[in-house]
Amino acid sequence: MTHEQLDRLLEQALLLDDHGALASQLDALAQGYESGEVSRAAILVLAAEEWRQAGQPVNALERFRSAVDDGGDVLIDPRSGIADTLFELERSEEARDVIADIKAGPWNPATALTVAETLVAYGDLQEAHEWATEGVRACASGTTMREVLLRTRYRIRVDLGLPEDDLDALLDVTR
Repeated sequence: MTHEQLDRLLEQALLLDDHGALASQLDALAQGYESGEVSRAAILVLAAEEWRQAGQPVNALERFRSAVDDGGDVLIDPRSGIADTLFELERSEEARDVIADIKAGPWNPATALTVAETLVAYGDLQEAHEWATEGVRACASGTTMREVLLRTRYRIRVDLGLPEDDLDALLDVTR
C-alpha cells in the first residue's frame, strides 16, 4: 500500500463520517498485509485512532499494542497512543508506566509532542513541560516540529505561571 492509496481510503471513509467502518477496514487491511510503502504498524496505529474516534477505546488499545508488537516504522511511538488510551480508560497508573518506558528511550520529537499533549489533557502540566522541553532540545533548528513544540511548551509555561526563558525567546526569532 502506498501513502496515496491510504490517503484515498481515509478521505473516502471520513467523508462518510463513520470511524467504526474505517477502523474495521483498516483492521482487515492490516490482517493480511505483508509489505508496502506504509508499514503494517502504521496501519494498525491508524486503525487504533479510528477506534478511539468511534468511541471504542478497548479496541484502540489492542491495535496500539499490536503496532508495538509489529515493530514497523511509524512516525510516533504507538506507546504514546497506549498511554493516552489508558488515561481515557481511567487507568492512569498504567499510563504513567508506559510514559516512563517511552522516556527510557529512544523517542523522537513527534513522540515527545504527543506525550506532552496527552499529559496536558490529563492535567499533568509539570510533566508535560518536561516532555515539551526535551522535545525542543531534540529538534533541529528551523523545523516545523521545533516550532510546534516551542509553542506547546510556551502555552504550558503560561498555564504553569512560569516566566519567559531562553527557549521561549526562540519563538520571537521563528515568527
